Amino acid sequence: MESEFDLDKVIRKIPNYPKGGILFFDITSILTNPQAFSYCIDRMVEIYKGTDVAAVAGIESRGFLFSAPLADRLDIPLILVRKAGKLPGDTWRQDYQLEYGMEAVEIHKSDIPRDKEVLLIDDLIATGGTLSAAKTILEKGGATVKNVFGVIGLTFLSFQKKLQGVKVTTLISYSDESL
Repeated sequence: MESEFDLDKVIRKIPNYPKGGILFFDITSILTNPQAFSYCIDRMVEIYKGTDVAAVAGIESRGFLFSAPLADRLDIPLILVRKAGKLPGDTWRQDYQLEYGMEAVEIHKSDIPRDKEVLLIDDLIATGGTLSAAKTILEKGGATVKNVFGVIGLTFLSFQKKLQGVKVTTLISYSDESL
């Protein structure tokens, strides 16, 4: 295993964004730091190489930035989880609740591998709503989702409740106590 990299020192934290009382965890500072980005991708490869994962599903849009290099390095397909209305063709759709309204995600039906394991990836796991909706679609399409990955996990937002039954892995987690 390679030496640990201190992601906390790289992640930019912006108070009161997008509104008062919110602490925003900005992953763009990982993307502008080649060592930090390489560390993330290398750790993901280390975690999932040699597993039964047959495809990677990335959540729009920052999840694409981490799922694409992983899919390439593992030589497996990349499935795009897009906001509703962004994919042409025949899709599965799942609505989900946000703190401030409803949202929906879609996946091409033909992209979902039947009877295969798919790894779900996003940059940051907050409430787990988007990932849970994507999991529902993948399972409706015949895939299995046993693992979810996020570079950052905000455990104080209780994503574990919406992602019960799957193993959630993050490279760094923040709790109320760590803020």
